[in-house]
Amino acid sequence: MITESPENVLFVVMDTVRKDRLTPYGYDRPTTPNLSAFAEEATVFEQAVAPAPWTLPVHASLFTGMYPSRHGADQENPYLEGATTLAETLSTAGYDTACYSSNAWITPYTHLTDGFDDQDNFFEVMPGEFLSGPLARAWKTMNDNEALRTVADKLVSLGNTAHEYFAGGGSADSKTPAVIDRTKSFIRDADRSFAFINLMDAHLPYHPPEEFAEEFAPGVDSTEVCQNSKEYNSGARDIDDDEWEDIRGLYDAEIAHIDDQLGRLFDWLKAEGRWDDTMVVVCADHGELHGEHDLYGHEFCLYDPLVNVPLMVKHPALDADRRTDQVELLDLYHTVLDTLDVEGGTPASPGEDAVGLDRTRSLVSDSYRAFDGLADAERDPGQRGDGEYAFVEYSRPVVELNQLEEKAADAGITLPNDSRFYSRMRAARRTDAKYVRIDRIDDEAYRLDEDAGETENVAGGDDPLIESTDRMLSEFESAVGGAWTDALDDDVSDDAVDEMDDDAQERLRDLGYLE
Repeated sequence: MITESPENVLFVVMDTVRKDRLTPYGYDRPTTPNLSAFAEEATVFEQAVAPAPWTLPVHASLFTGMYPSRHGADQENPYLEGATTLAETLSTAGYDTACYSSNAWITPYTHLTDGFDDQDNFFEVMPGEFLSGPLARAWKTMNDNEALRTVADKLVSLGNTAHEYFAGGGSADSKTPAVIDRTKSFIRDADRSFAFINLMDAHLPYHPPEEFAEEFAPGVDSTEVCQNSKEYNSGARDIDDDEWEDIRGLYDAEIAHIDDQLGRLFDWLKAEGRWDDTMVVVCADHGELHGEHDLYGHEFCLYDPLVNVPLMVKHPALDADRRTDQVELLDLYHTVLDTLDVEGGTPASPGEDAVGLDRTRSLVSDSYRAFDGLADAERDPGQRGDGEYAFVEYSRPVVELNQLEEKAADAGITLPNDSRFYSRMRAARRTDAKYVRIDRIDDEAYRLDEDAGETENVAGGDDPLIESTDRMLSEFESAVGGAWTDALDDDVSDDAVDEMDDDAQERLRDLGYLE
């Protein structure tokens, strides 16, 4: 533990924000002046790696200190259970905890908010009683019934899908100021606090406030560009260069809106005298693709624009500098425990899995990434080799597959079963190389130091860095139960909907899932 440590933590996740669209990371458009000012006080990490390319498993890892294959939260099992969360541990230790978000995956419904003393999801299309009432309890029962698993997958995605179809310019952006206001109110009334916020503006669809749209996407009508990634990925819709430019402009405008609101929060913390005694973490859970590798969104791959995410941390033990060594978002769990002097590791309920503080994973510890000194019994699956490797896991996204198949079918397109759309993937990454194991198509490997755009697949060659990265991935896979070599069933249909009770079917009908 460091000798001088803040008593408060503000943890900000900018959902779906690419590193290369932020001014502190060299972007030539002034999207983030407030984050640029923040970067002058913080450590800016160039090589931070997310444990997955989408929200649910990443946040479950942030809240448990576990890789996705251990905590088990993904779209085929879309809730966190059997694991003690960071919020539960901190609340038990006497910290005030709060979680504010407009992301449908971060709700009582998925149990990601378990342990937070206060939480709000800021949904305008999903009432809170739906997320935490009788349907939430029924949802767990459905997940325990294999025949109804696809129904549960649909239920948990209602908020994000409703956001996609119903969010307009005003409603889409009205949530972030409310999140900031609620966070200020919580911090004002708290003693020792852990505040976690997720800001959704940069997630599709992009309908930025007018002032930011005028600066970064002048003349672009957000209702006229493609806002449904599944239409493009399925082949049902093409996007030309001009439209991509418009999409990226809208995306930049959304990021600028996030930056503006973070500046408001940071200025308030300083005015209230809370800034110096607060560790501030700003990161993205994953990025986004805008046509690279012929993909749109953040599904179906593990390319760097998705998993090499922005991360900036302000802490008295960290220099205001840039770091090029590789770190993992998983390490932030231990960094928070270390900062607040909480050992953790005690299950909140009997039989739960609880991860205790490991200072070899704390960014503020002198022993960070000193994995070589650990006995095998002390290692987690990712503590391989000399600490230069990060690991990413991606289980098939069944909710997105349903939408992808529907778009393809409407356009008369048949998606090949042996394709990335149906694949599970795992990757080992170092700063100069990456190896991706894929269960339905050929593996991919890239020399990131020579091919940052990941355009030349060098898997199967004789490059020693690629070979060592492949070996480390095999070691990781062995530690988590073996490689994914058994391709999953192709069927992602929703036949089980017929087995739902009338009330559940009516709720789906109200939200546009059933005719």
